[in-house]
Amino acid sequence: MAGVSLVELMITLLLGLLVTGAAVGIFISNKRAYAATESLGRVQEGARVAFELMARDIREAAGNPCNRNVPVINVLNASTDWWATWGPGVTGYNGSTAMPGKAFGTGNGDRITGTDAIDLRGGGSTGVSIVSHNGPSARFQVSTIDHGLNDGDIAMVCDFQLASIFQVTNAQPGTNDNVVHNPGGSVTPGNQSRCLNLTPTCNNNPNNPNPPKVYGLNSTVVKMRASRWYVGACGARQCLYQSAMRLQSGAIVTDDNPIIEGVTAMELRYLTRGGNTYDAAAAGTNWAQIEAVRVTIRLEDEARVGTAGERIQRTLSHIVTLRNRVE
Repeated sequence: MAGVSLVELMITLLLGLLVTGAAVGIFISNKRAYAATESLGRVQEGARVAFELMARDIREAAGNPCNRNVPVINVLNASTDWWATWGPGVTGYNGSTAMPGKAFGTGNGDRITGTDAIDLRGGGSTGVSIVSHNGPSARFQVSTIDHGLNDGDIAMVCDFQLASIFQVTNAQPGTNDNVVHNPGGSVTPGNQSRCLNLTPTCNNNPNNPNPPKVYGLNSTVVKMRASRWYVGACGARQCLYQSAMRLQSGAIVTDDNPIIEGVTAMELRYLTRGGNTYDAAAAGTNWAQIEAVRVTIRLEDEARVGTAGERIQRTLSHIVTLRNRVE
């Protein structure tokens, strides 16, 4: 029987190698396309999570459950803690402006130089109603024993004339319906006065020219919320962080929580009431008049998917309106 010549064998091997090379090339191309699609998906999912969580905090900033136009009195003692200075509810920092209590640096949780940041403070969305308020004894009677207020909580009480921020000094949720707001050293930073409009003394003297504020029936008490957002170091990468205030064993603490990885930059621009441009944070910004925030973040995935080892990057923007300041 006739066999295959050497030339025919070499041609067959060459054709086989060509087919195999083409199949391998298609496989590598498909693998690279899959990796790029997966990388892009991670970037887009990270952006969605970042915008969703940031937007929730921004929308609730500077809010109270009574009336957005009421004046706000802060009776807390002076403190250097960022969460104790409630002010206008929004404070922004440009990429070169330091934040109180958060240094620029390269250690885990340190803020990255050149990235914007924001502090957000406001009342919670749910609260309890007041049945009665005894100003001289600094005691509220609320509508339920399940009020959820604990010793050390920062809270706001409001009606349609005034809102007062204070710290709870004595409360027993689930046991009784009393909430006390005395001054003194039982909590930190504590209250300057039991008078919720900062009058020097609380008494029932009808001749007092500046009587203490007494909140009436159906006034509302809510816990306060404070959070800050910034880009910080997390290992070898950069993360978007949320610092959140919480109560732990009667003391206020803050947690720096990395929300998503791969955020290489964040830019924040602010719309002032009556304005038509979004401006950067500056020394003269009137934070009490800010109505909306434009958040722009740049994300980079860790995987190298390009032909030259490039990483996928995306820059995305989102505008959030402060719900409590919309006419």
